[in-house]
Parts: sequence; structure tokens; C-alpha cells
Amino acid sequence: MRAASLLAACAVTGALALTACSSDSGNDSGASASPRPTAPKSSNFSGEPPSSMASDAASKKAEAKRSASAAAESASERAHDFEASVAADVERNRQEFTKQLAAVDGQGNAMKDVSMTGKPLSETNNVRALVVTITNKTDKTASFAVQVDFSTSEGKVVETKVVGAKDLKAGDRAQPLAISSKPPQPHLTAKIVKAQRY
Repeated sequence: MRAASLLAACAVTGALALTACSSDSGNDSGASASPRPTAPKSSNFSGEPPSSMASDAASKKAEAKRSASAAAESASERAHDFEASVAADVERNRQEFTKQLAAVDGQGNAMKDVSMTGKPLSETNNVRALVVTITNKTDKTASFAVQVDFSTSEGKVVETKVVGAKDLKAGDRAQPLAISSKPPQPHLTAKIVKAQRY
């Protein structure tokens, strides 16, 4: 009787153990394996590039800006130097023409080689400007100096301008401008009073 009870207990214990094992085995078969990690898509990233790349880009941008600024400054300096050179040449020529005219007795030897035409004030922004036409009618290269006087209606000379042409070849023509610094009013009369060929 006691032996039978012991066998029954063992049987129950074994059944419970089998049941437990069966339950654990069922749970294991139902679980899924962890997915293998994959690399993220680069298109999903946002924000600034790495600091080294950003620094390099900023450096190139700054260098390009400095180069552009230096080029603009250089061009400005060249333009200024050119203007200064032209102004210096004009002044030297004016002084030479004035010196030649100062040594002239009377009207000079080239009055027949020069003429003058006024430009409309509407075309010169109300600046009184005259085109002095100089023609070398000789068979040799020559220079010319011309004096233009601006006078009031009473005949009073209020301004004198000196223009000319250097090394004008035979048969060639030059057209310098005689520009008055006086206002457009009152009216002034311009006249060629001296012309010297040398």
C-alpha cells in the first residue's frame, strides 16, 4: 500500500515536470531571433557637415573674397594712375602750347589752319564747350597751339583757354575741346585769337 502511494506520487511529479518542460519548449519555439543591424541611410541625416569640411569651405570662401577685393582694389589703383597720367600729359601740353603762343607776335602763322564750332548746351549739360578743328595743311609733321578767348557782350575778355595738337602729320586733323568754366549765363562769345604752327 505504501509502495503504491509512492509510485503514484512519482508519477504525478514526473507529469508535472514534463508539463513544465513542454511549456518552456513551447515558449522557446514561439520567440523570434533578434534582427541583424543594418547601416543607416545617409539621406536620413541632417545638420552641418563635419567641422573639418565646414572649416575648409569657409577658408576657401574667405580666400575667394580676399582675391576679389584685391582685384577690385588693383583695378581702381590702375584707373587712378591712368587718370593721373592723362591729366599730367594734358597739363604739360597746355604749358607747352601757352609758351609757344606767348612768343607769337600778332595772331600767329596758323589762323587759316584752324576753325571752331560750338556744341549745344543741351548736349553738354549746360557746359560751354567748343570744338577747335586743327588741320595740318603743310607737307610736314607739325604741332599747333591755339588760344580761345571768351568775351562778354561789351567785349571784355573774362576767360582764356589754350588747346592744341602735337606732332600732327601732314594732311591730318585734330579736334581738341575748348571748355569754359563760366556758367551758361550771361552769354559769352568765343573767338580764336591766336594760332601758331611750330
